[in-house]
Amino acid sequence: MTALDTVNRFMQAASARDYDTALGLLADDIEYQNMPLPAVTGRQAVRETLDMLLASAESSEWVVHRQVADGNLVLNERTDRFLVGGRWLELPVAGIFELRDGLIVLWRDYFDLDTIMKQMAPPS
Repeated sequence: MTALDTVNRFMQAASARDYDTALGLLADDIEYQNMPLPAVTGRQAVRETLDMLLASAESSEWVVHRQVADGNLVLNERTDRFLVGGRWLELPVAGIFELRDGLIVLWRDYFDLDTIMKQMAPPS
């Protein structure tokens, strides 16, 4: 499996909350950070963070628009979508993934926190 294949499989599984599949694609010492938030280390910490971030969403999907791989480094531009209260919230994201021995060891997502916070406010 290529680095792109691994990252795409991980994103599909994680967004669907298929943690058995998703966590199996992460190294034990994975470092994950949503850049406005502190980094976490380890598979269990990633699972707990995803559970927290996805808790209010009835469903989610991460739509990749562009991606490139250079060896064990994968960069993607995507829109993360969350169904909350019957409406879709959309967040533009740039993601960086680094792999070692076929597993993801680093995952960082860059986004504007205010973009999603404004959408979470009750409709006026």
